[in-house]
Amino acid sequence: MKYEALAKSIIENVGGTKNINDVTHCVTRLRFKLKDDSKANTNFLKKMDGIVTVIKSGGQYQVVIGNHVPDVYDEIVKIGNFQTSNQELDNDTNIFNKFIDLISGIFAPTLGTLAATGMIKGFNALFVALGLLTIESGTYQLLNAIGDSLFYFFPIFLALTASKKMKVNQFTAMAIGASLVYPTLSGLTAGEPLYTLFVGTIIESPVFIEFLGVPVILMSYASSVIPIILSILFASKVEKGLKKLIPDVVKTFLIPFFTLLVVVPLTFIIIGPVAIWAGNLVGAGTLVIYNLSPVLAGLIIGGYWQVFVIFGLHWGLVPIALNNLALYGFDPVLAMSFAASFAQTGAVIAVFMKTKEKKLKSLSIPSIISGLFGVTEPAIYGITLPLKKPFIMSCVAGGIGGAAIGLIGGKFYMVGGLGIFGITNFLNPVGGNNATVLGIATIVTGSLILGFILTYLVGFGKLYEDETIIAKSINEGIVGLGDEVYIVKDTIESPLKGSVVTLSDVQDEAFSSGAMGKGIAIDPVEGKLVSPVSGEITMIFPTSHAVGITSDEGTEILIHIGMDTVKMNEEGFIPHVKQGDRVIKGQLLIEFDIFKIQDAGYSVITPIVITNSKDYLDVITTDKELIDPKDQLMTIVI
Repeated sequence: MKYEALAKSIIENVGGTKNINDVTHCVTRLRFKLKDDSKANTNFLKKMDGIVTVIKSGGQYQVVIGNHVPDVYDEIVKIGNFQTSNQELDNDTNIFNKFIDLISGIFAPTLGTLAATGMIKGFNALFVALGLLTIESGTYQLLNAIGDSLFYFFPIFLALTASKKMKVNQFTAMAIGASLVYPTLSGLTAGEPLYTLFVGTIIESPVFIEFLGVPVILMSYASSVIPIILSILFASKVEKGLKKLIPDVVKTFLIPFFTLLVVVPLTFIIIGPVAIWAGNLVGAGTLVIYNLSPVLAGLIIGGYWQVFVIFGLHWGLVPIALNNLALYGFDPVLAMSFAASFAQTGAVIAVFMKTKEKKLKSLSIPSIISGLFGVTEPAIYGITLPLKKPFIMSCVAGGIGGAAIGLIGGKFYMVGGLGIFGITNFLNPVGGNNATVLGIATIVTGSLILGFILTYLVGFGKLYEDETIIAKSINEGIVGLGDEVYIVKDTIESPLKGSVVTLSDVQDEAFSSGAMGKGIAIDPVEGKLVSPVSGEITMIFPTSHAVGITSDEGTEILIHIGMDTVKMNEEGFIPHVKQGDRVIKGQLLIEFDIFKIQDAGYSVITPIVITNSKDYLDVITTDKELIDPKDQLMTIVI
């Protein structure tokens, strides 16, 4: 419930539930797929407390929240009754955006656990390097099993996440993934092959088994990435075709039956080998570029990494890195980006030390903490990018750090923790030279210091001209309350001339307690009640002492003239409208005789309440003491 108001406001300002095709989240961002981006109130969202910024990238409308994004996401799913699985992109989304969305949707759900298992494996390697464990010990073996578990059986996990993106039965997809790592098949490669295909080429392949007379090229799919994604993509087409052919009464078991019989053999015969060969080419290509100039490669990747993160392009490098880990046991690509988060953190520390803006200082502290643990989005979107110069300086420092990592030959041997926990990623779990780890620690420390020095020396301007957000006019659809900004849903004009009375001072507990809704009251000096909004008369009491109006914006308003005036049996009241009438602001609704009401012993204090006020974030009432018709009485905000 802590983030309920924030979640409601986000939904409303991305165009409402009807404008949302899908919503997911990663480490710091809500990722919306909207039917129409133009319906989103981007400028307002960027200014909301609790939101770092908003970006559009990879076919997604991304709302950057920070480290508590899972809690906000849960509230959004609950309020909007959304599915927690992804949907397909709209047909008009370009191919590049589809690719980035596909990759992020498949890999993002695994990253937390992948990092956790990688950290366990990294610390296990550290314990061996320090002589605290031996590789023969049971403790090492069990920890290694935990560390290897997800990555070794990666095809099964990716099958699950890919099935959500491609609308395939999840258990059918997992069965396809499990078949790729079925242990018995890997044991069939012992001994002499039946024959060899593609002899003398770079894809020469021994054949040990056949399927219905067709040669099957057995390969190791443990930790592989590309084969299972292509298999699930193919399975999505097969399932879609089968749904059109198979009767509903037997779909439950016949669709997975035929899907598995078609997809699994074709994966082993064609998809898997082709995907492995393609992966080998990609892996070899990245190593060629790396070996040509590790320093230049590190300078580019380290320098542009934060830019990649902004546009979501870093997702395109994730499968390459995982493919390299599966093929070679190491990856230099992500390794060269490692210093970037420390450079970014150093820049934020400089901002914290130099700025005199209290709000900027308060934003910097959580950004520094997040940055030290490798999560830099709050720093980028909330501080360095808006200030411009600190972001540029962090990129310079990150590039120099990346070049230094390339120079000493730093490589990831696992995908583990981020930030300071990521140093263990450089430990080789099977032994070898781990001396580079000390060099990596020195480089990232230097990148942090360099980011700090450059930012401090170059300087930066003000992020907030004022310590509070200046309220914009009601006509612009935004209202400010202290340092908070809200979007205006509706404005209610005064229906009477008189003195303003707080609702709690009304001598009727049904109104004063707020049970009827939030609102305000007026002690009238003139017996004319006019419409405070344009809308429809949804109710008028037979005695004409009370009227209900629903505005064009959906606000439900109850106006009750006087206290206990129902007992006057319509005497002293002249209605000018009836139920169902369309009215406009300022239109005369009811005339009433103030003196006759008072002579009868009743108060004329008139409550005006918003009966559906629970649907809104707040009802802001006027601070005027005297009010005239058409003066603004209440503001409905969301």
